[in-house]
Amino acid sequence: MSGTLSDTRPRIAILISGSGTNLQAFIDRAGSGELAADIGIVFSNRPDAYGLKRATRAGIPVSCLEHGHYADREHFDRAVAERLDAGRPDLIVLAGFMRILSPWFVHRYEGRILNIHPALLPLYPGLDTHQRVLDAGDSRHGSTVHFVTEELDGGPRVLAGRIRVMPHETAAELMQRVQAVEHRIYPEAARWFVEGRLQFRDGSAWLDGEKLDEPIVRDFD
Repeated sequence: MSGTLSDTRPRIAILISGSGTNLQAFIDRAGSGELAADIGIVFSNRPDAYGLKRATRAGIPVSCLEHGHYADREHFDRAVAERLDAGRPDLIVLAGFMRILSPWFVHRYEGRILNIHPALLPLYPGLDTHQRVLDAGDSRHGSTVHFVTEELDGGPRVLAGRIRVMPHETAAELMQRVQAVEHRIYPEAARWFVEGRLQFRDGSAWLDGEKLDEPIVRDFD
């Protein structure tokens, strides 16, 4: 598969494990024409993922394989890739896909996988980010879109959205506000990619021909 965009309308594959709120943001942007790409497939490792229903309602093909049926991570990822490759995706979007990708998968689609992490990376990689932010007493929080590499949550950062942490709010309340930010910045970063403005070169993110040593930051206060 080529590392460049196809000559036809760009195709996106979206991988989910749960409710698919970010998936819905992509469906809405593609439907409005704001994101000039086709969502060719929505894949889940969980058959009960509500996001599959969202995709079906939108007329998007869905696929599901349960990871527990495979001997190890790479065998599962190879089976996933077979499903994805049938649609020849230009971009793979991880939207709440709760699986650590194997090195094989990352290398196969190098430079064409985006993820969003609910923290201002490099702060708070991993899980429970909202509670960790509250426990630390941070005044700012947010989410970061980044290219996927073998380093967990460590790939080149592209776009971050920031909000102020409100006094006395809970982790659940903070999570809801961060998710609202994600729904705005994630499709924007994907739009940059399908328009050819965003690229992964030499291990770095490049936007409009300029290397991004730091992500573009949007404030949503």
